Amino acid sequence: MDIRFIATIDDCSPQQWDSIAGSDYPFLQHRFLAALEHSASVGGNSGWLPHHALLSLNDELVGVMPLYIKLHSYGEYVFDWSWADAYQRQGLRYYPKLLSAIPFTPSSGPRLALSPRAPTDSYRIVCAAIDAELERLGASSWHVLFGDASTVKQLESCGLLPRLGVQYHWHNREYPDFEAFLARFSSRKRKSLRKERRRVREQGITLHRFRGDEITPELWQHFYLFYQLTYAKRSGHGGYLKQQFFDEIGRTMRDGILLVMARQDRQWIAGALNFVSNDTLFGRYWGCSKESEFLHFEACYYQGIEYCIENGLQRFDPGAQGEHKIQRGFTPVATWSHHLLKHEGFGTAIANFLAAETAQVRDYTDRARRLLPYKD
Repeated sequence: MDIRFIATIDDCSPQQWDSIAGSDYPFLQHRFLAALEHSASVGGNSGWLPHHALLSLNDELVGVMPLYIKLHSYGEYVFDWSWADAYQRQGLRYYPKLLSAIPFTPSSGPRLALSPRAPTDSYRIVCAAIDAELERLGASSWHVLFGDASTVKQLESCGLLPRLGVQYHWHNREYPDFEAFLARFSSRKRKSLRKERRRVREQGITLHRFRGDEITPELWQHFYLFYQLTYAKRSGHGGYLKQQFFDEIGRTMRDGILLVMARQDRQWIAGALNFVSNDTLFGRYWGCSKESEFLHFEACYYQGIEYCIENGLQRFDPGAQGEHKIQRGFTPVATWSHHLLKHEGFGTAIANFLAAETAQVRDYTDRARRLLPYKD
């Protein structure tokens, strides 16, 4: 099997890439990764240098993997800054490193997509090829973030170090409507959530959902402004994603997007961008031009839950972090990343750190589950 690395997703045609990656998980699709590159959200001076891996068997493409040469650790949502500091204190370089992940997207999914014709030991072959590529590039390590269950199993069998994390996802129990979902809450929690939704309406705010061609260029412009304003308020700098990224996915991915917009006094004041697969809603980006009580919860969570119920989606993945999601019915779920360190001493030290961290995360997850608002 031949493995080669490409410096842009456009070196593989959309038809070839998507014939392997599939069409359900939106973030591994060629059009999503291409929009990141075309908009210079990755590449150039971003510190994300595309280095995607293509696997071929007898000149037939049988596997694809998103891969980046990283010059920092921003935009990953699995934090290894302390590892980089430790390397630096020992006079070693942590960057560049190799990263298999979806930029700025902490949503679990496939990371190495394979066709049915790929060899059964493809993961082992890829891991060996990446190890050699680390040597060639002088990179410190390889990291695979937010892999799905199949990725987790295969990478652990190849000896990569597993790292446990936690997110909060909503699961559809075949609810006929939002009130049926609330009926599972304890009385106090149910009243609290209803109060939040009522308070949004009392402020004269209305919520609107847009799909496909309903999302006009004007709406994209408003949303991009909200996105940038919110990043600037939180971090002092603009968001990672450029306006061209949103313009492009608005053309190429409109069939898989749900845009929730909030309106007050005839003005758009906030928006939440979601991606839709066959059974899952992925909440990704949010922004607002003014702070309004409970609006974030309404736009980012309750509208998404209602959409899932109305359209028969089984899961709502609203993104990373946020313990406040628990009391709103989002259940703690495990996420995984995997790591290969070239330096033997640091590999051993990080393995010991991860073992202790895993015990802490499991204990936290058990305690978090006890805070869920459900009666049963």
